[in-house]
Amino acid sequence: MLEFGQFKANTCGGVGRRGFLKTAASVPVALGAGIPTFAEAEEARRRAKAKSVLLLWLWGGPSHIDMVDPKPDAPMEYRGPFGTIPTRTTGMHFTELLPRLASRSDKFSVIRSMRTTNGGHPGAGTVGLTGYEENAGPIQPNFGSIIAKHRGQQDALPPFFYVGQGIPRDLPRRIEGYGGGTLGKAYDPFLVSCSEDGNVGIPTLKMLPGMTPDRITDRREMLAQLDQTQRQLENARIRDWNRSYQAAYGLLTESGAREAFDLTQESQRTRDSYGQTTFGQSCLLARRLVEAKVPYVQVNWSEYVETFTPNGDFGWDTHIYNFELLQDRHCPIFDRAFSALLDDLDDRGLMEETLVIAMGEFGRTPRISNRAAREHWQHCYFSIWAGAGIQPGRCIGQSDAKAEHPVTRPITPLMAGTTISELCGIGARERAEMKVLDGGSLIHELL
Repeated sequence: MLEFGQFKANTCGGVGRRGFLKTAASVPVALGAGIPTFAEAEEARRRAKAKSVLLLWLWGGPSHIDMVDPKPDAPMEYRGPFGTIPTRTTGMHFTELLPRLASRSDKFSVIRSMRTTNGGHPGAGTVGLTGYEENAGPIQPNFGSIIAKHRGQQDALPPFFYVGQGIPRDLPRRIEGYGGGTLGKAYDPFLVSCSEDGNVGIPTLKMLPGMTPDRITDRREMLAQLDQTQRQLENARIRDWNRSYQAAYGLLTESGAREAFDLTQESQRTRDSYGQTTFGQSCLLARRLVEAKVPYVQVNWSEYVETFTPNGDFGWDTHIYNFELLQDRHCPIFDRAFSALLDDLDDRGLMEETLVIAMGEFGRTPRISNRAAREHWQHCYFSIWAGAGIQPGRCIGQSDAKAEHPVTRPITPLMAGTTISELCGIGARERAEMKVLDGGSLIHELL
């Protein structure tokens, strides 16, 4: 049953920014600056290795040294309390906190030499999701917005989803690079939420005061209510609201689109495999959206980076209780949900056409702080890649003996975005025409 705003379910080294790198995978098919036609969108989808992208955004900065890049021989003030375990990848160890992923390392590759340019959450979040600093000029588009513009919207489901409680933020402000940027707000993500028991909400519908299930089918009353609401809003906001409202209403009235949000169609065994957590059920919803051919889905671990804050949702910003949180909460949830997602995509034959990435905006200080925890660390962190076009079972890059800096070529967010776009069929020529990802190069070691 539909509730107030809800579906009820029981449930390789980069060059400078102004440089330009032509890649062998580029295809000379230009889509121009406008919205692609159906034929162009179908051609783009056909030639792409990745039909969909699923990004797990670990907001807050997960600790690389406590998860996938342990240093058991480092001094105690660096290595932390966790033991190491072997993975299925020769020579690669994880900490004991990720046993399920360790047993599935043949399904993905790990990059241990990520590096970014910003040490603050919103700023690093914008770099992580766009490839560029906020103050380098106009806000550049989110990687998902680039894919959304290239693919276009051909059915009721929007081409770019955020699954989470809201746009990722810290207490003062949100990530600026969350959406369309220079491509325009038409390519902002469409936001849905998913609770730990599988209730899927559409925040857009809550913008209409007094919305009830009965009114959704009464278009005349909805239009009258919309007219009244419009008079109360600023003109700029009306345009944005109209776009979001139309998308929300469209997917509500299309039965095929509605089904993507109904987690009760999944077996209890499948739902349990992801874990009865907000992140776990959000990953399951994301898999259903991928199955419905949505080009880009970003699952946000949390809205707020902070682990402890009023009305917060336990992000990865573990300035206190880092080891306790990772051991008792964060890593078990992540290990279970991500492993279930990989298995599920594989079992359904979706892995070969779905690019799956897990990463945050940076890592955490290898040296343990005087609060017995870890602080921000942008100089070295990790990402995990699987699926379409990715060679699995690889450990890419290496950090130094204390996990402080890469000793191999650093991998940047701009390189990550360029690799995503290339696998989605957006070659160098098309990127230049769209004026996006200027100066980006591929992470060849993944391909």
